Amino acid sequence: MELPQNEEPIEIVELDEDSQLCIVKKNYCWSWIAIDRLGKKFIGFVCGKRDTETFLELWKKLKNRDINGFCSDYWKSYSEVIPSEKHMESKAETFTVEGYNSRIRHYLARFKRKGKCYSKSKTMLENSLKLLFLKLNNQLNIII
Repeated sequence: MELPQNEEPIEIVELDEDSQLCIVKKNYCWSWIAIDRLGKKFIGFVCGKRDTETFLELWKKLKNRDINGFCSDYWKSYSEVIPSEKHMESKAETFTVEGYNSRIRHYLARFKRKGKCYSKSKTMLENSLKLLFLKLNNQLNIII
């Protein structure tokens, strides 16, 4: 799913993945998110497996943007795809995206750890995330 894009250059994008139980397929669905560190905005996300193929879907949304650098943890998919001159691997450099993961868990019960809420479909999970991201980016005028 696409979020509205601003064409201004982005200094640093932080990347992370988080899991959520999706009952229909009886397995975990991973949400991969990209955050503009300085602009404090969600700039992209995808849902799927925790593999390089799923991260490539997110990368396709980001690669044509004017982004100076990427920060991520040490998950192998990041280093396989992101050019090394633009990539910094460090848990210490993902503080913004980890904070946003906390906000996701706060607003969406299905992301709470050890919770009883779950998604019944990947589509509803994506729609929930998109609505939340639009609201937190101040691009949607509804009350949450």
